[in-house]
Amino acid sequence: MSKETILTAVSLASVGPFGDASVLEVAQRIRRRETTALEVTEQSLEAVNEYGTELNCFITVDPEGARRAARDADRELALGHDLGPLHGIPVGVKDLMATSGLRTTMGSRHFAHHVPDADADAVMLLRRSGAVILGKTHTHEFAFGPTGDRAFTGPALNPLDTSRVTGGSSSGSAAAVAAGLVPIALGSDAAGSVRIPGALCGVVGLRPTAGLVSVEGVFPLSHSLDVVSPLARAVSDTAVAWWALSTKSTQEGIRRPIWSPSLLPEPGRAAQLRISEVKCDLTERVASSTQVEALQFAIETLTDSGASMSETCIPEVDECAQPHQNILFAEAYAIHETRVKSAPELFDPEILNQLSVASEVRGWEYVQAQQTRARLRRQALERLSVVDVLILPTVPIEAPLIGQRTLADKAGWTTVREALKSFTVPWSLLDLPAISVPVLVHGAKMPGSVQLVGKPGEEQKLLDTAAALEKAVTRLNATSSPYVQRTL
Repeated sequence: MSKETILTAVSLASVGPFGDASVLEVAQRIRRRETTALEVTEQSLEAVNEYGTELNCFITVDPEGARRAARDADRELALGHDLGPLHGIPVGVKDLMATSGLRTTMGSRHFAHHVPDADADAVMLLRRSGAVILGKTHTHEFAFGPTGDRAFTGPALNPLDTSRVTGGSSSGSAAAVAAGLVPIALGSDAAGSVRIPGALCGVVGLRPTAGLVSVEGVFPLSHSLDVVSPLARAVSDTAVAWWALSTKSTQEGIRRPIWSPSLLPEPGRAAQLRISEVKCDLTERVASSTQVEALQFAIETLTDSGASMSETCIPEVDECAQPHQNILFAEAYAIHETRVKSAPELFDPEILNQLSVASEVRGWEYVQAQQTRARLRRQALERLSVVDVLILPTVPIEAPLIGQRTLADKAGWTTVREALKSFTVPWSLLDLPAISVPVLVHGAKMPGSVQLVGKPGEEQKLLDTAAALEKAVTRLNATSSPYVQRTL
C-alpha cells in the first residue's frame, strides 16, 4: 500500500469564504457595496494560501492577476457597467486549459514550465463575464484517470476526507469548490472527469452536450469525447457558469445571451417532466449503500414534487464501455505518441502504462468503435423519445483511499478505475448531457450522488430537475447546504 493511503482523515469541507455563500449572494453584496470584488478576491486568495496548499488543489495561483481583475471589476461596476453575476467573482480553471501568461502544466513534467500566450475559449468567456481567474487547479496527468491522485505535483486531497481521492480528472476544481475556496471552477469531461469528482467531493458537475462550449485551447485527452464542463457548489451557481460558457455565433462574432434571472433553474418546472430510472445490468451493480439510498431519496423526492416517474430499460448502456475505451485510448495515444517515444521517463508510471495499453488499439477496432457509438446513440435516443430526464447513481462506490487501485470484488468490481467510470462513460459515448447532484444521506461520512441525464441540448431541464432535488436536500439539512453532513 502506498504512503498516501495512510493519510489521516481530516475534513476541510466548506472552510473557505464560499463555504456557505452562493455566487448570487456574493454578487448582490458587491452591488449593495457591503463588500468589493477585491475584498472577496483577497478572502479567496487567503483561503487558497491556507487550505489550497494542504489540499493540493491549486497548482499555480495568480494573486496579482486576480487582484488586477478584481480592481477592474470594482471600477466597472461603479460606472454601471455590469457584466452579470460573475462580475468580480473568483473562479478556478483546470490546469489543462490555456491561460495567457499563466503556467499551464497538464499535471505533467512534460509541461512543467509551459506558459501559453493565449487563453482557451472557455477562459476567455469567463473573463468576458467579469470572472476573476484565481489560478489553475490540479488535474490527473493529462486528464487520463478517474482518481485525481496521479500528477507530477502529487495527489489532490478530498476536502470531505483528506485520506480519500477527489475523483478525476478535474480533481483540483472539485476540491477547491468543495472546500469553498471558489464557488465555481472549470473542468473537462471525456469519461466522467467532472461528474466523478463532483460525486466524490459532494458538489455539482455538469457535462454539457458536445459542441455547445468550445474546446479550443484545452489540451485534449480525446478529440471526439472531450467537453468543457463547470463544477459548482450549488445548482444555481452551475446555471450561472453555464450561462457564462453558453455562446452563439452571429455576424458580429460570438455572443452570449444577456443575463436574466429567468435563466436560473426553476424547481417547479421539474413537476412537468417525465423522469425515468435507468434499468440495465450495469445499474444492478451499485456497491455502496450510500449511493443506493441517495438514488431512492431522489426518486421519492421528484415523485413527490409531481414529476412523472417510471423505469426505462436501456440495454445500450451495457454495451458502451468497450467502444468508449477503444475510442479514448486510440485518440489519447495518437496525441502522446511522440512524447511516449522521446521522453517516456517524464510520464507518471501509471499513465505511461495506460498509454502502452492504448497503443495496442488497432485501426479497425477504432473504426468499429465509432460505428458502434453511432448505432448505440441512435437506439438510445429512440428510447428517450418518451422520457425527458433519466436518473441513476453517478458512481457505484464511495471515494477510495488515495493510491487504492483494487476493490474486494464489490458487486463485481475489482478495480477502482473501472468502477468509478462505469456509470458516467455511457453518456459520454452517447453524447447526452448529464449532471451529478449531491444528495444528503444521514449518517454517511461521504456523499451520495445521483446523475441526471437528458436529451441533446436540453441542459435547462437537467438544471431544473437538479434544483428540485437540491431544494429537497436542503430542507432536510440543518445547515441549509445541499451537501451531505461532513462529520468524520
